[in-house]
Amino acid sequence: MAENFAELPAPSSVRLIDFEEARVVPGIVPKSFILIVSGTKPYINMTVSLSPLVYIKQPEYWGIEVIGSLPGIGLPATAPYTVSLPLDGILGTKGIEVIGANNRKTFDVP
Repeated sequence: MAENFAELPAPSSVRLIDFEEARVVPGIVPKSFILIVSGTKPYINMTVSLSPLVYIKQPEYWGIEVIGSLPGIGLPATAPYTVSLPLDGILGTKGIEVIGANNRKTFDVP
């Protein structure tokens, strides 16, 4: 079943969305980091989240998708968003890659 995961149908209520800024900041605990991503969402009632990709083996840069989901009818008014994600356990050997609808940004994380 696990090997067929990529072949399952994609959801229609969730989409990659663009981001305007992404940065990695140190966490409170030594050697911990937090990803902070911000931008403008196309619907005021859209929920934005960061979703790490699934890997069998640790990659050089761990992909993290910026996704937007709608709970029903989209209210077509733009709104700013800011989301964050602790990077504990989801770092590649060199860092991370933030993946939006039309852009990507790579970070080397020590």
